[in-house]
Amino acid sequence: MKIEIGQQAPDFTLYDTTKSLVTLSELKEQKILLLFFPLAFTSVCTAELCSVRDNISFYNNSNAKVIGISVDSLHTLAKFKENQQLNFTLLSDFNKEVSKIYGSLYEMFAYNMKGVSKRSAFIIDKEGIVRYTEVLENAGTQPDFNKIQGILYNLS
Repeated sequence: MKIEIGQQAPDFTLYDTTKSLVTLSELKEQKILLLFFPLAFTSVCTAELCSVRDNISFYNNSNAKVIGISVDSLHTLAKFKENQQLNFTLLSDFNKEVSKIYGSLYEMFAYNMKGVSKRSAFIIDKEGIVRYTEVLENAGTQPDFNKIQGILYNLS
C-alpha cells in the first residue's frame, strides 16, 4: 500500500522498548515524525537515528514527537536505544504489519533477509493527516532531514 499526502494516517498499535503499547491515534494534538529503519546496530541506521538524537531540540521545539520503527525485537531495540542514548520512542514491528501498511517493507533485503523495513519518513499532523512521505528503495541513503525540518517548522 502506498501512503499519499493528504490521507488519514493508518492507525496502528505497537510495543515500545519499555513494553508499553503505543497507538498512533492516541497521539493526536502533536505532530508525528515516523521513521522506519531497516535494522538496529547497522551503520546507516545508527547514523540516521543518532542525527535525530543530536537534533532532538528542534523536534521538541516544533512540538513533534519522533518515533522510530523497525522489525527488530523489543529487546534488540531496547539495547540499541540504550547503547546509542536515543532520546525518542522506538517501536517494534516484529510482525511486519505496520511496515507493510505504510508501504515500507522490503520483500527481500541483504543476505536473503525477507521482510525488513524500508528506510522511510512520514510526517503526520495534529489531525492525523499525512503531510510528507519519503520511502527510500536504497537503504544506504537517509531521508531528507532538511526538507522534513522545514515542513515541521511550517506546520501548525
